[in-house]
Amino acid sequence: MKAENKAFYRSLASLVIPITIQNFITNAVNSADVFMLGYVGQTELSAVSLANQFQFLLSGFFFGISSGVVMLASQYWGKKDTNSIQAVMGIATKIAFAITFILALGAVVMPETLMRIYTNDETLVAIGASYLSIVGVSYVCMSFSQVYHCTLRSMERAQLSTVISSIALVLNVILNAVFIFGIGGAPRLGVIGVAIGTTAARVTELALCLADAVRGKLFRLDLKIMFGRHKLLFADFCKYSVPALINDFAWTFAFSTYSIIMGHMNADVVAASSVATTVRNLCTILCFALGSGASVLLGIKIGEGKLEEAKRDAKKSCQVTLAIGIATGVVILLLRPVVFLCFSLTERAAGYLDFMLWISAYYVVGQAMNTLLIAGIFRAGGDSRFGMICDIIVMWFVSVPLGFLSAFVWKLPPMAVYFILCLDEFWKIPVVYVHYKKFGWLKDITRELG
Repeated sequence: MKAENKAFYRSLASLVIPITIQNFITNAVNSADVFMLGYVGQTELSAVSLANQFQFLLSGFFFGISSGVVMLASQYWGKKDTNSIQAVMGIATKIAFAITFILALGAVVMPETLMRIYTNDETLVAIGASYLSIVGVSYVCMSFSQVYHCTLRSMERAQLSTVISSIALVLNVILNAVFIFGIGGAPRLGVIGVAIGTTAARVTELALCLADAVRGKLFRLDLKIMFGRHKLLFADFCKYSVPALINDFAWTFAFSTYSIIMGHMNADVVAASSVATTVRNLCTILCFALGSGASVLLGIKIGEGKLEEAKRDAKKSCQVTLAIGIATGVVILLLRPVVFLCFSLTERAAGYLDFMLWISAYYVVGQAMNTLLIAGIFRAGGDSRFGMICDIIVMWFVSVPLGFLSAFVWKLPPMAVYFILCLDEFWKIPVVYVHYKKFGWLKDITRELG
């Protein structure tokens, strides 16, 4: 292997491995929370799941904000322009704080009203409100910590980001267990204990991020620069992050609509689909991490003005992702016997699940490539608009309508409907590939801080 190829793969691994670990821990902790709440009661589990829909919405918002930060900060890091990075971080923090403060205020002041958006069951409303009124405080903490995490990744410090997140998430699990089960003589607080554990973990995460920022390993924190007025950078941030935010929301909401379509068929389809989606999400963590890592590396190259190197690195990223996507499909097929051992399903649901896992085995290849190109390579050059348009057209004008027609008009069998819904990634591939080969995404979007 050539020295330049070794250097690229080494740099990619240094970003992808920590991001993969961080994402895996997040998924594992979420599963652990659900498992522990299951010991409290099904009603409590349902109430917290509904209350956490606001956290789910915030996650989508932060993903869009993070894309804007990574697009700009990685390129400025290529130029070693830390003042502009601080300014971008400040802009993102101010926007994030404004949104999270409003939601946090609503959660603390009128949690019952927010809960009634999702349910009319007074028991669920009461339990969910008690959780929301406490956990709402954690939303404000995330306005800085989540922005700081993606800034660290943009400056090739993904390992530290992973360490901070891991500490916070492990603390979350430990505190949840303490307050749910009354470990060490602690009071059994149930749902309120889970809220306290989550909030304490977020506060700790914020404190660790602030401590690192004050330490100033890569740049000295300057609040005048960070929170000053930067009209051009603010315009740039909105230009690149808003399309990414719309793109991610459109994609996420479309997947929720898929669940609605499958949910109106029969209970066995819903059960099988839930298991298949969980397996696929766990197996594709590495694929999504490749997109995040490639976005940072390519952004740095573009910021350094090394456009030809960025082209070559983009090609290498595609080759690696294709190989990982195929390997992921093989892993899903190899895990089929284990999956059936872990879940107790009816005979019909098991048959559905078997079919879904076979489809998932090739679906992940298209998903991996499109994620890399749309959310990784294109956004590295500031091209978030193409992905927004592509996903809105494919998801909302092709896949979702076809899903509704096949399920409710043509009355096709459930697995035929599932197959049609899982064609969404493959509708995109020809258009995405053509856009990639034109290299219109390969742009330096930085400017001098004024």
